[in-house]
Amino acid sequence: MKLRARQRDRGQAAMELVSWTPLLLLVGLLVIQLGLGVFAAQQAGTAARAAARVDTDQRNDVWYERAARESLSDFLEPGARITKSGWGDEVTVTVRVKVPSVVPGISFGEAEKSATMPRD
Repeated sequence: MKLRARQRDRGQAAMELVSWTPLLLLVGLLVIQLGLGVFAAQQAGTAARAAARVDTDQRNDVWYERAARESLSDFLEPGARITKSGWGDEVTVTVRVKVPSVVPGISFGEAEKSATMPRD
């Protein structure tokens, strides 16, 4: 009797593994995508602060954009949009970068960060 029960259970572990694998892969992709979104937001914030800091010292429009682009990672820099506002006692720089996607064809939008610094 025990032998027949064992024969019926053969392959059960393999079937459970096969049934759980897609879910585990999906969770893994979601975790990676979340990490990419957080990284893009962090990079946008760093670029905005660097650009605002440079613009407070240099009153040349070219320098702030260059500082922002140089502080971004290479794969985020090509699509970055950098804007500046505030011409009085302070300057605000906003950086928008496209969040990279793990799954091609699915867009996760943009990460946008701003930094405001007083002028010297």
